[in-house]
Amino acid sequence: MSVKDAVAARFSSICRERGIRKNELAVRSGVTPSTVYSMMDPRRRDVSIVTIKILCDGLDISLEQFFSGPEFAGLEQEIK
Repeated sequence: MSVKDAVAARFSSICRERGIRKNELAVRSGVTPSTVYSMMDPRRRDVSIVTIKILCDGLDISLEQFFSGPEFAGLEQEIK
């Protein structure tokens, strides 16, 4: 799994646990729904740390809490 896939999976997991839809995440975070949908799109390769921070703010969690998820354990090295 790539880092980007792990980020999308982590946001999906948190939203599922809290019963939050992608549009609601966008509203809570003050971003457009297309920002959230684009980040979740498996064809998109990169996502910025600023976007991750903004979405975490909307979920009222820290970056530390976000990145402590199981999705990030054992990620393969990006440089091959």
